[in-house]
Amino acid sequence: MNDPDSVTEPDEEAQRRMWRKVGFRILPLIGVAYIISYIDRANLGYVAAPMSADLGMTTAQVGLAAGLFFIGYILVEIPSNMMLHRIGARLWISRILITWGIITGLTGTVHSAGHLYIARVLLGLAEAGLAAGIVLYITLWFPERQRRWAMSLYLLTIPLSGIIGSPIAAALLSWGPRVLHISGWRSLFVVEGALTIAIGFVVLWLLPSRPAKAKWLTEPEKRFVTAALEREAATNVAHGAKSHARSTLLDKRVWVQSFVFFTIVFGVYPLAFFLPTMIDTLNRTIGADGNVSSVLLAAIPSVAAMVAMVIWARVGARRTVAWATAIPMIGGVLGLVVAALTQNGLLFVVAVCVSVSGIYTAIPQFWRLPALTMTGAGAAAGIALINSVANISGFVGPYMTGSIQTATGSFTLALLVVAAIVALGVVVMLTAGRGAERAARRELIEGDSAAAVQTAQLNRNT
Repeated sequence: MNDPDSVTEPDEEAQRRMWRKVGFRILPLIGVAYIISYIDRANLGYVAAPMSADLGMTTAQVGLAAGLFFIGYILVEIPSNMMLHRIGARLWISRILITWGIITGLTGTVHSAGHLYIARVLLGLAEAGLAAGIVLYITLWFPERQRRWAMSLYLLTIPLSGIIGSPIAAALLSWGPRVLHISGWRSLFVVEGALTIAIGFVVLWLLPSRPAKAKWLTEPEKRFVTAALEREAATNVAHGAKSHARSTLLDKRVWVQSFVFFTIVFGVYPLAFFLPTMIDTLNRTIGADGNVSSVLLAAIPSVAAMVAMVIWARVGARRTVAWATAIPMIGGVLGLVVAALTQNGLLFVVAVCVSVSGIYTAIPQFWRLPALTMTGAGAAAGIALINSVANISGFVGPYMTGSIQTATGSFTLALLVVAAIVALGVVVMLTAGRGAERAARRELIEGDSAAAVQTAQLNRNT
């Protein structure tokens, strides 16, 4: 009699079809959630000029408002990810979406800088846990081999959010007063808030927390995926991967990874929030409305980044994590330096394309490293810690950039500081980060060798 709980391994073609099905059902849904989150946190950059004029804010105050989002975000990131691990992704991710959608919509009603500051802190509290939670969620569905392409496809949503968000922002800035009879920048918050709430209910309806809960997988497929993930988790624990939250949070390798990711993210947010303002001078060349054209031009680096991420996903897979992450980071540094020093508008856009492409391309390569050293509850805590530390840069970067621009009247010095911090991350990745990767892989090899010796000994004894 066949055991109903036995696991039969499908042939190679059947496995490919199964993983494609999993990817098609999972990745677009979580990708849409992340696109909306990235647009909602960066939309201050799209509306900086008209909003600051209406509310009487300086560039430094706009930078502070942008950064305050990350205060709330950092405070509850780890508890939020532990809750997702405990109660499941479907309920927790939908809760996150609906809560922050409400706050985004209410941001369209603020009438002072103080009210905006409060709204941004609350938005961070509401959204905390989404990015780290999605990374954790992917580890609950895809073993290492499949996780590489799944993570790369998912993180394409970062530049895609810029491509989608820019024309939406431009349209609302132009049409909002006529259609909704409120300021264009207010209409942006109201519409995006309503859209986020709607997506939250879609996630509640469609997103399964784990493979065993997926109605679109057959029973043999559920057993196969679950067994593959459990086998990988057990192997990682046996080879030294952290599976407990406390030990993970005290592991120096996790803190090295946190610092490296901090420097990568430090290169993202100043451009995400201030790029439309930086390229606003190009409007004299194209003769378009300043608010709209600068927002549309800000989408160009995101297109370049998507192309670079797709190409490097294949090239980087053949390299160690350290080098696959460091090489695009170096490109990001060079792009930032050229953008800071050039006075030519076209060269500035090209340099920003190089910088954004390099920094965004480094992100999915970096996330290969935590999977080597953490699993289970340890992964939930460790991924949240890495994301929390990184998002400190989300506060410091925009505030620093806005303050330097207000003090000097230029973004040149701010871009050079950002380039220096990303360059420091390259150094740490190629030294301590590389050492952490070597240690993790050495533990895996030693564990495999020990297992092989034990198996051979058992065979001889029997």
